[in-house]
Amino acid sequence: MNLYEEIKKVAHDLYEKSGRIGGRDFENWLEAEKIVLAGKKAAPAKKKTAEAKAPDKTAVKKTATKATAKTKKK
Repeated sequence: MNLYEEIKKVAHDLYEKSGRIGGRDFENWLEAEKIVLAGKKAAPAKKKTAEAKAPDKTAVKKTATKATAKTKKK
């Protein structure tokens, strides 16, 4: 779903939740934009957090290689 369609859906949901009060279409649209755009900004941050928590596979390999090399030297 593109950005316009997402905002349109959220604006309509706000209209429904407010009791279908007419004349607030512009306010509902602006509020929907804030909600959708805030969700878009939060989504990449969540992804980065998950990536930061995952161990770096190359770091594990390098550590294992160094430990193996030290063992072989002795």
